[in-house]
Amino acid sequence: MGMRATLSPVRHVIALDVGGTGMKAALVGADGALLHQARRPTGRERGPDAVVAGILGFAAELRAHGAEHFGEPAAAAGLAVPGIVDEVAGIAAYSANLGWRDVPLRELISTELGIPAALGHDVRTGGLAEGRVGAGRGTDRFLFVALGTGIAGAIGVDGRVEAGAHGFAGEIGHVVVRPGGAPCPCGQRGCLERFASAAAVSEAWARADGNPDADAADCAKAVASGDPNAVRVWQDAVDALADGLVTALTLLDPRTLIIGGGLAEAGETLFTPLRDAVRRRVTFQKVPEIVPAALGDAAGCLGAGLLAWDLLTTTTRIQEEPT
Repeated sequence: MGMRATLSPVRHVIALDVGGTGMKAALVGADGALLHQARRPTGRERGPDAVVAGILGFAAELRAHGAEHFGEPAAAAGLAVPGIVDEVAGIAAYSANLGWRDVPLRELISTELGIPAALGHDVRTGGLAEGRVGAGRGTDRFLFVALGTGIAGAIGVDGRVEAGAHGFAGEIGHVVVRPGGAPCPCGQRGCLERFASAAAVSEAWARADGNPDADAADCAKAVASGDPNAVRVWQDAVDALADGLVTALTLLDPRTLIIGGGLAEAGETLFTPLRDAVRRRVTFQKVPEIVPAALGDAAGCLGAGLLAWDLLTTTTRIQEEPT
């Protein structure tokens, strides 16, 4: 035993963020410290059952690592997954990417590890982390919007994220901003994500530039260098985004609006015109602070850790008063 016997065990939780291609995991201490991090491929090409088995195996390894290195196994686990998630029932209802339907993941993880587990939607879980420990830290009401392949959102209220009655709250990408416009795979026409997602900007710029390999990052560079074609494509996206965001802030009145995902990596090339476009559109509404996300691709994992710790904290967290 030697030294180890004299060390007091470190209380920690397992955090797992399952993506379409890779899984990120961490053991997280009570103060949010990342005690251990690991990654592995999701392996979706092997089918949904193999993916689920892979998640359970990864979780079991993390539990063993904690027991060996920190004197006791994890006290709880948090899991963030893509697709349609019923957080209350703990069921991963559907994922086009991973091919699963109605998988009782929370129960499977909890049984596998013998500890309480929480299941969350990847974007809402990432939004939870941004709101509590990232760009929205200390804010009582926030809206997190991720501009990626699509556009997803998370509505933060008093340190938690509102999932809605059926798990669809925050789906801002499907607010119609251009009635009768481009058809969306969701079946509607003119959805925000057809105009302002990273994928939509990539598509529009590839067309305008006549280069099929050009993407949103290239468009942002061309905007910064003053290319009038790029400025036009970019401004169209910013205008659509501002229309969608003003609808959201009229409904939700958030204190902080946190923007993440691929498009946000353009920095002030996005934020300067976006803040202007939102300001021009509001009348009586208060413009929230509009800030870039701070946690990058660690957000999902950190959020999963927060979900796990929330299972263990029975006392209500006292919210800091916003200053």
